[in-house]
Amino acid sequence: MSADRRAALVTGASRGMGRSVAVALAQSGYDVAVNFSRSAEQAEETAALVRSFGAQALPLRADVSDEAAVREMLRSCASAFGRLDALVNNAGMTVETAPEDFDAMELDAWDRVFAVNVRGLFQVTRAALPMLRLSDDASVVNMSSIAGVRPSAQPLPYAASKAAVANLTRTLARSLAPRVRVNAVAPGWVLGEWMEQTLGDNYQRLMDRRASHTPLGRVATPEDVAEVVVSLITSNHMVTGSVVVIDGGYSATT
Repeated sequence: MSADRRAALVTGASRGMGRSVAVALAQSGYDVAVNFSRSAEQAEETAALVRSFGAQALPLRADVSDEAAVREMLRSCASAFGRLDALVNNAGMTVETAPEDFDAMELDAWDRVFAVNVRGLFQVTRAALPMLRLSDDASVVNMSSIAGVRPSAQPLPYAASKAAVANLTRTLARSLAPRVRVNAVAPGWVLGEWMEQTLGDNYQRLMDRRASHTPLGRVATPEDVAEVVVSLITSNHMVTGSVVVIDGGYSATT
């Protein structure tokens, strides 16, 4: 790695928003560690895209809820890059239980969502801190959700975990200042696989309807989310503790 190249770790980067963030960081001059838990083939596809922009890519398998695996992942980052300037906590999961179906909500599934979405975020951030604190411009961006900042139809553990991410972002911003800035993004409806799974056969109809009620006339793309994440990392040097909603103005006007 060239001494003047910055390095980033993106968790859950094998597809979707994580992939878009990893590619956007590569376009902005970062070498990127591409974390994944199961999708090795897709992670390699992300890594290939990162390399196509002249960046170094390091695919790393680790379940972010596994402390030992997280520590090993950060050791691999240190060995490969010798530094870490940005961390994007994107890894996340949900369940399919409807929010009003209390009896069907299995507590083991609830705990698993929090283990990945909240504890995992903390574990990765804590393990990354020694390197982040050595950077002259360290930034952490966490992936929250519009479901975490206002009531929604998302499953209860997912919405609650994303609310925890928003609160933890603000707490970490205070705790890690001034060496490390910590912000979050809260996407609304985003085109792609996640919403396809959520909406099923109604995906296109409901996405079109949401776009028609959105001031900017469309729903977000993974690239829209990546643009904001990279801006928080590279440009907004006086911004910390913020949760930036990315939904084209929908939640602000409805």
